[in-house]
Amino acid sequence: MAQNSFTQHCRQEADTAALAQKLALSLSHLFQANPSTHLNISLEGDLGAGKTAFARHLIQALGYEGRVKSPTYTLCEPYPIHIKDGNQSNAASITAHHFDLYRMRDPLEWQEAGFAEHFDEPGFCLVEWPEKAEGTLPAFDVAIHLMAGGDEHSRDISLQANSSQGISVLEKMHAQ
Repeated sequence: MAQNSFTQHCRQEADTAALAQKLALSLSHLFQANPSTHLNISLEGDLGAGKTAFARHLIQALGYEGRVKSPTYTLCEPYPIHIKDGNQSNAASITAHHFDLYRMRDPLEWQEAGFAEHFDEPGFCLVEWPEKAEGTLPAFDVAIHLMAGGDEHSRDISLQANSSQGISVLEKMHAQ
């Protein structure tokens, strides 16, 4: 049976980081098997729900060693990532494009900025505030919804697969 959703309550930042690492491991398998793969992932939730923190943990868990910053003012930050396991023949070079569309006022702004081409490159596009560009973005393979909990670091995080690739990613997470 296909696993098209995954939900976890995270009591603290370390739990959020662990969930991002679990997703990163699943994505690593996908990109090692097919380095030309592209995924679109949405990050949804209210202001302060932890979207940027989750993105940072995910990108770093995939092997990016530099600083992962919020793209609030630049709209997009690209992160070149070299995914490898113990076997160099399974290495994959991808780019994670992290978008934050919070400051957009019109759904066509991101297209006018020339970002559409990134949605075809090997790797993935991780989009915060996708509703700001509603109707202009490609379909998302995985939708991640974050809801802040009762205290500062507590949150509920749900992942929903919306494509066969997304289902493959979540099935690998369930198997871990």
